[in-house]
Amino acid sequence: MKNEFAERNKRYLEYVEIKSPKTSPWKSLFFAFVIGGLVCCMAQAFTDVLPLIFKGMKEEDAKTWSLMLTITLAVALTAFGVFDRIGHFAGAGTFLPITGFANGIASPAIEFKAEGLTFGVGAKMFLVAGPVIVNGIVYSIVGALVNYLIYGVIFK
Repeated sequence: MKNEFAERNKRYLEYVEIKSPKTSPWKSLFFAFVIGGLVCCMAQAFTDVLPLIFKGMKEEDAKTWSLMLTITLAVALTAFGVFDRIGHFAGAGTFLPITGFANGIASPAIEFKAEGLTFGVGAKMFLVAGPVIVNGIVYSIVGALVNYLIYGVIFK
């Protein structure tokens, strides 16, 4: 029985190897670097141009609007199916900046919209990004407690 599973697993791994697309790691790194850099340059351009368009806009406000515009653009590209094609081409270059997080929230929401607003969009929206948010909050609390213990109690 054990030998049967081992043989089946071996055949499956051979099948996966045959069907998997062959990519060059250097080519993938190059496109991830270029596209990720372009995403970041685009966000920086938003930050630089917004105060020129809206006179009197503070730098902090321009940064906030830049993030909102970048996220909105990523969600719109996800909704039209373009983000996935760019992500397939650029890999981590699209998924590491904030655009990847926006895509991680928008994709399940769009996919499950047929199930309704509550059980589809509302329940499935954080399917991918939920664990990231929870871990971020938990580790932030742990970090704050460690910081408090070190600097608030020990070195008081």
